[in-house]
Amino acid sequence: MSETLEALQGEIEAGRLKTDELVLNMGPQHPSTHGVLRLELVLDGESVVKVIPHLGYLHRCFEKHAEAMTYPQVIPYTDRMDYLAAMNNNHGYVLAVERLMGIELPDRVEYIRVIIAELQRIASHLVAIGTFGMDIGAFTPFLYCFRDREYILDIFERTCGARLLYNYMWVGGLSHDVHEGFEKDVTDFIKVFRPTLTEVNNLLNYNKIFIERTANVGVLPTDVAVSYGCSGPMLRGSGVDFDLRRDDPYSIYDRFEWDVRVGDGSAGTLGDCWDRHMVRMWEMEESIRIIEQALESLPEGDVTEAIPKRIRPPKGEIYTRVENPRGELGYYVISDGTPNPFRVKSRGPSFVNLSVIDEISRGHLVADLVAILGSVDIVLGEIDR
Repeated sequence: MSETLEALQGEIEAGRLKTDELVLNMGPQHPSTHGVLRLELVLDGESVVKVIPHLGYLHRCFEKHAEAMTYPQVIPYTDRMDYLAAMNNNHGYVLAVERLMGIELPDRVEYIRVIIAELQRIASHLVAIGTFGMDIGAFTPFLYCFRDREYILDIFERTCGARLLYNYMWVGGLSHDVHEGFEKDVTDFIKVFRPTLTEVNNLLNYNKIFIERTANVGVLPTDVAVSYGCSGPMLRGSGVDFDLRRDDPYSIYDRFEWDVRVGDGSAGTLGDCWDRHMVRMWEMEESIRIIEQALESLPEGDVTEAIPKRIRPPKGEIYTRVENPRGELGYYVISDGTPNPFRVKSRGPSFVNLSVIDEISRGHLVADLVAILGSVDIVLGEIDR
């Protein structure tokens, strides 16, 4: 028996023993695909040869709906693309329409938008980090992350009455001012949240098992990330020092002191799953810095004074991009001078980032694919739209 096994091993090592490839479906009903995504896997034993993503299970026709809506009516549809970062989606769209109309915003509106957008970034990253840890097998950090995310959702609920889909940022301003005690609520959240970052670092990020599962896995080289058009933590995790908030400033981000954090390959290879995960951790620290500075300088004013009574942009077109929690979110808006947009085209970061999944999965085990997909941090509502 041992002689037979040794002979087979010799054939395998010499490359003379050929095995059939297996095609396996991962999803669309699978807890680790984070939505209704189907990955068609071509396997050689347990090694991944090819990954083919299949979309379309959540398509809602966002761009076609926008053609039949007025400009304000499109805003709730942007909520429903990346539903974990709905405020950031609102921000990008209203910014595009405001630039098309040449609207100047009051300072109070700009400051509140930045605070809300950075709170939303933290909330989104907490979901990404908590679920990523659970994919790997770490359940406790998931509970800590979702506990603190609830504080942010409570603040949003007091501010605009909703916890998930907000329709809070309007063209020219906000639906209404922040609630009384908003500054105290945000400050209290930061006091509670800072120790959580330390807890997650101790429990998860520098845990030996977690590092073994994520370091040197799903390595995305810098040149490949740039070639595919990746953005956000996917791009910065590969060592590219680029963030739209600093490098193509919008709103009032140029008024604040903060740092763009990038992967450094300290746990394994630059651009691996661990680097992408840690970029999100570090970004939450920078978001806190921005929020604290914005709270200190928050001016008084009327948040509805610049909202036009009639929203009818002149003929023209514009492309506006913002730094979403998952990367570059762009809106290309074409106006024909009527109350309805002629076309609203959305450029979602998750769609672009997912396209690289085949490149970074080849040669890894099927078990590693769960970690690789989790580190990409996709939202299917934004991919399918």
